This record gives sequence, structure tokens and C-alpha cells, in this order.
Amino acid sequence: MISIAEPSPRTLSDEEFALFQKLVKRLSGIALGPQKKPLLICRLGPRLRALRLRSFGEYYRRVTAAGGEEELVHMLDCICTNETHFFREREQFELLEREILPAWHESAGHGAPFARGRRPLRAWSAACSTGEEPYSIAMALLDSLPSPDRGDVAGQAPPWAGAASTGAPGISILATDLSSRALDQAQRAVWPIERSSEIPEERLRTYMLRGTGASEGLMKARPELRRLVTFRRFNLLDAAPKRFGLFDLIFCRNVLIYFDAATKASIVARLIASLAPSGYLFLGHAEGLHGADHRVRCVAPSVYRLQPPAGLEGSRNTPSPEHASCLRISE
Repeated sequence: MISIAEPSPRTLSDEEFALFQKLVKRLSGIALGPQKKPLLICRLGPRLRALRLRSFGEYYRRVTAAGGEEELVHMLDCICTNETHFFREREQFELLEREILPAWHESAGHGAPFARGRRPLRAWSAACSTGEEPYSIAMALLDSLPSPDRGDVAGQAPPWAGAASTGAPGISILATDLSSRALDQAQRAVWPIERSSEIPEERLRTYMLRGTGASEGLMKARPELRRLVTFRRFNLLDAAPKRFGLFDLIFCRNVLIYFDAATKASIVARLIASLAPSGYLFLGHAEGLHGADHRVRCVAPSVYRLQPPAGLEGSRNTPSPEHASCLRISE
């Protein structure tokens, strides 16, 4: 019997690579430099084999032809890098828990962002990958925002506290990513148990379930954590829909490094426009704002605060400014 070998494309011509560079840039903003050519071959090779295509040229024609939208999503899933972990860049979480949130609570009667109307504290994980970041934010907020049944030492519920009958803080976290595959995993909220080493022990016991039987070797976020997070597929190149609203905290970390300078600037401008008054933007430690933007002020390395409305500049909802100088995005 003669067996037919599976197609195994290993070559990607410069012309084909240029086509993919333009396509990926247009769809996602990701800039694939010449050094990324081997990576593209490695990432897309399995899709060519699955579709029994013999060349990258055939694959390009498949994803750009009418009806190729579903395969385009698969292509972007393959190209996106989803490296992340719980409480990544821990110094930023320490700033959030030790300075920003306590200051907001202390200034609740002096124009804190959500003092009026007792609205929920809103956070956006704008490149959430497989969910570790938004669930880290959820753990930090739950542990840092006193609720009535936790006995707030000041004797007053904070402005983000939920109804006294439930004792639950009003927390709303939106988590978005371009990768459908990553979002599927994030929504399942299941990870290998080895990832537990990234979570402080007390929080691990409080917020994670250890798998048994068929789920041995896995851990899953508890329901009280999962219900705080809503996942949506979203492209950072697009303007945020009005239904997203404004956010007190925006995390967009370790993703801007994949864009060119012009794309970075447009994305950052849209993120700043999505900040609520006195809200904070968290970027990755290898990132930062290029040039001055009068709308925000750097309060820590790669952490920026939207300038408060007139008359609130003197309020105490600002962390200490004596941090190291801010980083800038390299060209």
C-alpha cells in the first residue's frame, strides 16, 4: 500500500512573508520584523498541515479569499503570544494595594472617583491572554477593598462597597484579547497546578480550587472570583465601544512592544480616553509613554494617572510621587 505523505511546508519566500507582514499589521497592528520569519513558519505550519495545504502562498490565498474569516481568526490565534502569569510585575500590584486603593478610600468624601452614586470600581485588562492578569486584579481588589462584613476600621463602607445586605464590593472587570483561543482558556479559568507557585499562599487557599480525579494536576478559580470578570474579544486597533464605558484602572501590559511607534501612540491615546477621572493606566515595565501627554502624569515606572478634574488636584487620591523616573517607549 502506498501512503501519501502529509504536506510539510518549510519554506516561506520573501514575497510571501511580505504579504503576511502587511496582512497581520493591518488586522492586528503587530509588526513582524524580518527576524520573525522563522517564527511565522513555526506558528502557521500546523494550520497548513491541518488544511492539507502545500505552500504558504496557498494559505495566504485561503485566509484572504471570501469566506476566509474563520481561518483568519485561527491565523491570529497562532501568531499572538500569550505569555503571562499571575501577579506579573508584582511592584505594580503593591502600588495598587498599598497606595492607590487606600488613598481612594481615605478620600471618599473629597471627590474620589466613584464616591457619587456608589458605582462599582471598574477595571479593564486590555490584553488579558489566558486570564491570569484579570484574575490577579480580582484577587487584589477583593482583598484590598473593605466590605461591611469585614469590619472596616474607619466604621464607614468605602464608596465601591456593594449593598450592605451582601457585604460584597462592587467590582467590575472587563478582560479582552485578540486571541479567541486564549479567551476560551481564560473563561474556563483552569490552569496547571504548577502555576499555583505564582499566587501568594493565602490567596491560593481563598480563591483557587485544586482538581481531583480526572482534574488532578489542575486548579480552577472559585465562582466568587470568576463572576467579577467578563471576557470579550477585542482588537486594540479598534476604538473601544461606548458600551465599554470608562475605567478606574486599565492594565495594558507587555503588548505595546509588538507594535510600531505610530500604532503604540494611537492605542495609548484610546486607552487614556477610556480612563475615568483620576483613573490609572498600567503599562509593562519595558513600556512607557513616548513624549509628554498633558492628560496623564507618571506616578511610578510605567504607571500613569489621568489628571483629575479642576478643583480636585489637591485631593488625596494620588500615590506618592517619589518613585523612580518613568520609562519611555523605545522607537
